[in-house]
Amino acid sequence: MKTMAFVSCLFLAPALADAATCEQLAASLKLTNAKVTSAEAVTSGTFMEQKNLPPFCRVQLTLTPSSDSDIKSELWLPLNNWNGKFQQVGNGAWAGSIQYGALAEGLRRGYATASTDAGHTGTDASFAMGHPEKLKDFGYRAVHETAAQSKSTITNFYGMAPKLSYFNGCSGGGRMAFQEAQRFPADFDAILAGAPGYNRVNQSVWMLMNAKATLDNPASFIPPAKYAVLHRAALDACDAQDGLKDGLISEPLSCHVDPAVLQCGGSRVLSDPANCLTAPQVEAARKLYAGVTNPKTGERIFPRLEPGSELSWGGPAGGPEPLAVGADLFKFVVFKDPKWDFRKFDLARDYDAVHKVDSLDLSPTSPDLEAFVARGGKLLIYQGWADQNVAPQSTVDYYNNVARTIGQKQVDDSVRLFFAPGMAHCGGGEGPNVFDALASLE
Repeated sequence: MKTMAFVSCLFLAPALADAATCEQLAASLKLTNAKVTSAEAVTSGTFMEQKNLPPFCRVQLTLTPSSDSDIKSELWLPLNNWNGKFQQVGNGAWAGSIQYGALAEGLRRGYATASTDAGHTGTDASFAMGHPEKLKDFGYRAVHETAAQSKSTITNFYGMAPKLSYFNGCSGGGRMAFQEAQRFPADFDAILAGAPGYNRVNQSVWMLMNAKATLDNPASFIPPAKYAVLHRAALDACDAQDGLKDGLISEPLSCHVDPAVLQCGGSRVLSDPANCLTAPQVEAARKLYAGVTNPKTGERIFPRLEPGSELSWGGPAGGPEPLAVGADLFKFVVFKDPKWDFRKFDLARDYDAVHKVDSLDLSPTSPDLEAFVARGGKLLIYQGWADQNVAPQSTVDYYNNVARTIGQKQVDDSVRLFFAPGMAHCGGGEGPNVFDALASLE
């Protein structure tokens, strides 16, 4: 019975953390290449726009793994009823802010939870121009350093390390998730990666070429009102392929849509300008359905927009500029010119220059997850079939590459890939697209 009582005391130790202990962290905690800049107890139940919060210790950290680093991270520690686990959340696009909504969600469920701005403030990539170390911070260091320093802080605060550590991110957060599994296999026990934009450089080329397909020539522009026309044609061609006509395309990889069936002229319906495409618009749609290949080698650079994604084409093809998440790579990293005009980009001429900046710093494409799965790590990947910002085929390609590299048995034991018909990028769309991310990790 004495042994049982002792174990119970150890289990209850996290509950003994209090507001006073929290506010001492800034002065008492010594970290390597990091500093606690603020530690305060939040007991009002509200923080910024987040409501119904349990009492927590808000820890703000500044991380400096290089002399040019200025990574801001936050760690929220439950003052009561910590579940013994740690969850870190990712960022989309170019990051640049703390994800308070995601922090609040984890906190309400008892997690110690962390987020980082990935080394800069703002939504674009201007931080990277002339600052290669900051680009490394964004690429992979900020997430890893946040995990390491958060775990040290958790151990100091509660007197014990987290028993399980999870990472959860979509889009750019999915890219972060892949960096962690590949580079730092000991950081997290389970990782949830949604719509992973892991091939960042080639994906940016694809985003640029999607925009150029409809924006280079005004005659090629596809008005948003015609996305529904294209979508109906895709459903007519492929909805029933899975045996159920339900308004969703469940097997888009085997679906072929020829936009020429919508070209104006001929039948009564296709004589109505609202329900047909001009010849230049047909050609633009074909380019979007084709993906991007290297004109010199014929090698595929990035796969296509899948049939079923048409209702979300406003982002990749609606203009007046390409998606900033892609265009900023060219402005601030490749050509180092904030005024760079995407219309000047020539794929045959410029792709080699673009590819020179490609490295594992930005694009975690390595399929070698041996170290991660060997220690028992679990990687869950999810992807919407109607994603307009990450080509679903690229996610399939990564999964298959992992299976070829470490073997199907290890993949079956440790890696899962789930597809959601009709789901757009990280959510939205006509299909089911809301689920409990934390529950899937647990």
